[in-house]
Formats: sequence, structure tokens, C-alpha cells
Amino acid sequence: MEHSLADNPALTLALAMAAGMVAQALARHLRIPGIVLLLATGALLGADGLGIVLPHTLGPALMTLVGFAVAIILFEGGLNLDIRRLRQEATVIRRLVTVGALITTLGGTLLAYGVMGWGWRAALLFGTLVSVTGPTVITPLLRRIHLNRNLSTILEAEGVFVDAIGAVLAVAALEAALSPVAESLGEGLMVLVSRLGMGVLLGLIGGLLIALLLRFEFLVPEGMENILTLSLVLVMYQACNAILPESGIVAAPVAGVLVGNVRTRALRDLMDFKEQLTMLLIGMLFVLLAADVRLADITALGVPGLITVLALMLVVRPVNVALSTVGSDLSGRERAFLAWLAPRGIVAAAVASLFAAELGEAAVAGGNELRALVFLVIAVTVLVQGLSGGFVARLLGVQRAMNSGYVILGANALGLALGRILREHEERVVFIDSNPNCTAAAEGEGFRVLWGNALDERILQRAELEIRRGAIALTPNDELNLMFARTARTEHKVPNVYSSVAPASGELHAELVTEHGGRVLFGAPQDSELWTVRLYRGRARVEQWRLSKETSEVEGECIVPEAVHEAILPLAWARNGKVTPVDERFRPRDGDIVFFAVFQPDAEHGRAELIERGWAPVA
Repeated sequence: MEHSLADNPALTLALAMAAGMVAQALARHLRIPGIVLLLATGALLGADGLGIVLPHTLGPALMTLVGFAVAIILFEGGLNLDIRRLRQEATVIRRLVTVGALITTLGGTLLAYGVMGWGWRAALLFGTLVSVTGPTVITPLLRRIHLNRNLSTILEAEGVFVDAIGAVLAVAALEAALSPVAESLGEGLMVLVSRLGMGVLLGLIGGLLIALLLRFEFLVPEGMENILTLSLVLVMYQACNAILPESGIVAAPVAGVLVGNVRTRALRDLMDFKEQLTMLLIGMLFVLLAADVRLADITALGVPGLITVLALMLVVRPVNVALSTVGSDLSGRERAFLAWLAPRGIVAAAVASLFAAELGEAAVAGGNELRALVFLVIAVTVLVQGLSGGFVARLLGVQRAMNSGYVILGANALGLALGRILREHEERVVFIDSNPNCTAAAEGEGFRVLWGNALDERILQRAELEIRRGAIALTPNDELNLMFARTARTEHKVPNVYSSVAPASGELHAELVTEHGGRVLFGAPQDSELWTVRLYRGRARVEQWRLSKETSEVEGECIVPEAVHEAILPLAWARNGKVTPVDERFRPRDGDIVFFAVFQPDAEHGRAELIERGWAPVA
């Protein structure tokens, strides 16, 4: 008996994985939301296109794959949420994922009933399905748009948590729709609350267990942390569902938040691994699920379908945001942007496909139409809101200022000294470091710190190099400094890049820095490790010196004479209220203020030399 290649489930799965990754890579080059090309790729390869990706060949395994993938995606979304930032916007987030989800459910239900002409049960299922947004779409958009931090926190948290809540609400609605005897409202609410409560409880327990295992180095052999965490997340998800159906989808993001906010030796690698795995799963699922939707079902929705989608975007979402942000500190422009951006993602697509299959097995009509309308919502919201997000953010003025602040690689004592100077002159400073002691010290002084590998693209994205005025590489490792500076300059287009160079590296590394458009920090090769130790031990301190107008003949000369370069280190200079790190191009003018680190045991020698050259201490 002959079988076509398209009927091969293993080939279908492999093609979906490969096509999903190719589509996301192309989307990144084109700087458009990845889901746009994923939906198009699924439609192209599906039954209405080339017919080489046929999800029905996977049978029941498709929904099992969907469940596992959703668990990993939501866990990874929780890993990226900072509890401190969540607390700052807790009120708005809580309202959006509770009151807001109910408003969207009600609005979607009324639209499906009144505009589409569906029955109440099918309309309610649609309302619950479109109550979710989704981190798989929101997070990449936020990386491109560079919103104000409070808006980014709200949208990212809403995407993670409303996915879980909306999915549980939708499944509860499905059970009620399929029940021969309609459950009372009170019983339905009890089922919903019990699943949410059980999911939170089991998520906390599972997350605590994973965090403890990763916290103590002797428990998990090095190199096994990622795989062990993955297996535990999947076990937790399925165990929760076995105890109480659909509670696992709530437990996954809760566990992710807990693990992501407990600092462990493996957290950085775990987040990298989960992000790459999530990208693979998102690509595979969107291609599979989009390939399973028939274009005829979508076109059959006609004008009522488009009206429903537009009403969700232009009426229901603004009402949701207006009621959820009452009494908050958000400005009118920020609320307007929240009202505009609400693209749907993978959870809506996955649960819609599940509903279509469940309704089909129960011989209940409308499953394909329901799935088609949900995919129309996904496609339109992603295309319209996703592609216009940057323009609307600029129009409303809710993007973070461009050419703003510095990223400093190295939260050591020398980096902190430079960071304090910049911050005192209204510059925002973000540190990157992999040393827990250094990051803790910087955080203790109120700096924003990213803990991880400075060459990791994910860390660089979180540092938002694209909007920074400058990047400063200040570690004892010249090779790392050079690679960081080169990446910041060439790939992220940072206008001002500074790199410290050790005396042992000499002119060779200094030339490499300048060849890539960078500048040599401190004006010449310096022993940054020595100065770090001096500042850490209190044997050096920062002093301000001004060039005297009476001695203007020293203008344009080297800022520090070689005779005292071991006693004095120029950190930054200020002119007309603007502060800038010292580099080899800096030449002082009358009235300039320079911040020097002064080695106290040899301070008198260094100060005397500065005074002789026309500098005066600033009180």
C-alpha cells in the first residue's frame, strides 16, 4: 500500500519545525513580527497551499504537543518577569487579568452573538478565547518598540498571566457548553476558582522545588540544569492537570516567575536555553495550527467577521483598558497605547484548535467556524497592531528617549564610581555583570543591573543598547571589553563606545578599539584592575577639578601628565552641565570640570602637579 510523503507524521513535524525557524529568521531580518510570517508559512504549506504539512496526520499527538509547548512557553514567559517591577504596576496588571479578561469575554460573546449570529454557547466560547493576548507576540514587539518601562511591564505581565487565566476560563466554558445539563453559575465559578487556586498553589510548590534544586550546586551536576528543569516543568504541568484538569496552564507561569526571581548559578543558562526552545516550539506550533485552518472557513466569515474583529480592537479593548486603569498613575497617552496594543498569540490559536476538535468529537456544529474566527482575530491584530505599534508609540510619545544613558560592562568599584558620576548628571546607567557580589553592590546603590553574559544577545536586548548614548566596557579582560565594544558599535549602532585597555595590551588593543569606531577609556591604557582594588579598599576617592580661566595656555594638552598617571585617573569631564567619559580625544578647555580618581597615599604629589598645570579643586 502506497503512502504519500504528506501522510508521514514525522515528516510533517520536522517540516513544521524547520519552516517555523526559517520564517522567524526571515522576520527578524525584515524587522516584522515573527507571527506574521509564521501564519503565512502555515497557510502556504497546509492543505490549501502546497499540501506538505498536514497536522491531522499527527492525530491525538498534536494536542499533546500543544500542551507541552504551551507549558514551556508560559514558564519561559514567567522567567522574564521581575517581581519588583510587577509590584510597581500590580494594581493595573491585576485588573487587566481579572476585570479586563471578563470585559473582553463579555464583549467577544456579545459580538459573536449579535454580529455573527451564533448561539450563546458558541458565542461564549469565542469570548473566552479572545480574552487572552500572549507573550509570544507581545515580548518581541516590546523589544522593537522600546516603550516606557511601566508600559512594558504591564503588557508583558498581562500577556503571561491572562494567557493562563483566559485558557482556564475557556476550558471551563467548553465543559459547560458540552454538558447535557447546564451547570449553575455558582458551580461554574467554583470550578474556575478551584482551578486557578490549585494552579497557583502547585505552581508555587513546583517553582520552589526547581529553584531549590538549582540553588544548591551539589544537588544537580553541572551541565544538567537545563534538561532537569525542562523535565520537571513538564511533569509539574501534567501532574497538575491530572489532579485538576487545566490547572497546569496556571502553574507553569507561576513557577516561572518564582524560579526567575531566585538567583542561582544556572539561571542565565536556563533562560537562554528556554528562550531558544520557546522559539522552536512557537514556530512549530504556529505553522502546524495555521496549516490546519482552511481558508474557505475564514473567507466564509465575510463582513461580519471583520466587523467582529474591528469591534474587539476599537471598542472592547479600549473599554477594558479604561476600566482597568481607573485611578492609576498612567497618563492619557499611556492608556491610549494600552488600548491599542492587544495582539493575540499561540494560546488562543492552540485552545481554538482544541475546541474545534472537541466540538467535532461531540458532534456539535460550529467548531471550524469558531477556530476560523479566532485565527482571523490573531491575523488582523498581529498585522495591524503589531506592524503599527512603533508608529503609534512615537505618535503618542510613550517610547523611551533615544540617545539616553549608558550601559556599563563591569559593576566593580571603578565602574560604580563612573556610574555615580553619570547618574548625578541625570544620565541613566545600566550595569551588566556576571559576578553576584558586584551586581548586589550595584543594586544596593539603586542601579539597574543585568546579571549575565555581556555578549549574550538576550542580555544586550534587555540593556536596550539601541537607545543608549554610550556603552562602556570596564572589566579586567581586554578581549571581553573589545568584543563588547565592537558588538555595541557595529551591531547595535551605539554612537559612543568606550573600552578600557590594560597597559600590558598597549597600543595594539588601543588601535583595535579605535579601528571599530570605539574610544580608549581614561584617555590611554590604564590598569583598571589596580584602580578597582584601590577604590574598593578606600585608598582612592573621586575628586572634582576645574581648569582655571587664568591659565588658558594649558588648553589642548594631555589631561594627565605621565609623571603622575599612577596617582590620578581621569574618569569623566563636564562641560555646560553635560558629563562625558574621558577618552583619548578629550582636550580640556577653560572652565571644564574633570572627575579624577585620586590615590590617597600619593595624593599630594598628584594634586600639586594638577595645580601647577592650571587646575583648581572644586569645593
